[in-house]
Amino acid sequence: MEKRYEENAYVLDFLSHGKPGFRPTGRAGYRAGALIQCIGEEFFTVLEALVKESLLLKPGDRVYVGKNSREEVTYIIGRIGYEELTAAARAELPIVITKVVQNREQWFVNFFNTARAITPRMHALELVPGIGKKYMWQVINERQRKPFESFEDLQKRTELPNPVKLITKRVLEELEGDSKYRLFTRTQ
Repeated sequence: MEKRYEENAYVLDFLSHGKPGFRPTGRAGYRAGALIQCIGEEFFTVLEALVKESLLLKPGDRVYVGKNSREEVTYIIGRIGYEELTAAARAELPIVITKVVQNREQWFVNFFNTARAITPRMHALELVPGIGKKYMWQVINERQRKPFESFEDLQKRTELPNPVKLITKRVLEELEGDSKYRLFTRTQ
């Protein structure tokens, strides 16, 4: 199976002078300088990357981080954990995750349409904060009648509180490392 990488990411924080104590060594063309902390839009991978000289990026900007020629990023330093994020990046995280969830609405609606039991006693839907047995059964019963078409449809037919907020909360839990099971993120 081919390993898939993030293609695009959203800037969480722009550090124009790099990180304190950050000294990259031994790599050709590798310079200390402006870097970004960002989150991928497909797997919610948290990355750190060097930015091209004299380029200014702001939180929420979408940048290409894929394997081909990049316009804004010169080098992907690598994955980082939640605890390595700056305070500004942590503050921006819920806003950016909400934006990604809204942009990928169909993918997340499909999650509600296809989620299955994880163990005999636990369903994947129950891992989403705010969804207990009652909401889980409402979602399952409604999706059997007709698959959900949008967040609005899901909310209307199940009386579920704001699905975008619930998914954002779940992604944050997974990134913070507070969860045994991962629905939307990759492991470090």
